[in-house]
Amino acid sequence: MSKKVVAIVGSYRKGNTVDSAVDAILDGARLKGAETRKIYLLDQHIEFCTNCRTCTQTEGAIRGKCVQNDDLDYILTEIETADAIILGAPVNFFDVTALFRRFMERLVCYSYWPWGKSTLPSLRSKALAKTAVLVTSTAMPGFLIPVATGAPRSLRTTARVLGARPIGKLWIGLSAANPRQPLSERTRNRARWMGHRLASS
Repeated sequence: MSKKVVAIVGSYRKGNTVDSAVDAILDGARLKGAETRKIYLLDQHIEFCTNCRTCTQTEGAIRGKCVQNDDLDYILTEIETADAIILGAPVNFFDVTALFRRFMERLVCYSYWPWGKSTLPSLRSKALAKTAVLVTSTAMPGFLIPVATGAPRSLRTTARVLGARPIGKLWIGLSAANPRQPLSERTRNRARWMGHRLASS
C-alpha cells in the first residue's frame, strides 16, 4: 500500500528556495510510489489563535474543536490521514515566518489544558506514528541556522505536536543572493533522497 505524504509550506513566496526543496522531496516520494499533497499556508484562510482554550477543555486523544471557522480543520484532517509530513518555512527575523507561526499556534487543539486543573498543557497523545522532514532556508550560512535562529526548534516542535518523528532535515543557507535563488544539484539530490526515505519508512 502506498504512503501518503503531505507537505505544509509556510513561505511567502512560491517557487523559491523552501518551496523548491519541498517539491524535490515530494518528487522523491512519488518516485517510490507515494501519494503526495502540498498545502500552501499562504492560500489558506487561517485565523489567529485567540488563546480562549476552548479546544483544550475536552479530555481524550482526539484533537479539540476550535471555535474559529476557517480552513484549519481541513488542513489537520489532511495531515492526520498522512503517513509522513514535510514542514517547510524560511527563516524570517531569526525564526520561521509569522505565517507558519500562526498555523503552529493553532495546534494547541492537540493538547489537554482544562481551566483550574493544570498549570501547563499536556499533549493528548505522545505517539510519533508519522515520519517528517523539516526544511528551512536563510541568507546566512546553513550551519548557523541551529545556532542563530529558532527555526529548527519551531519545526521540530510542530512535528512532535502533529505526531511525527523527524527523519531528515534540510537547512539551506546563502539563499538570498538573488530573488529566485536556485537549489544546488547537491541539495536537490539530497531532498529527493529524503523523499525516498519518507515513502519507504
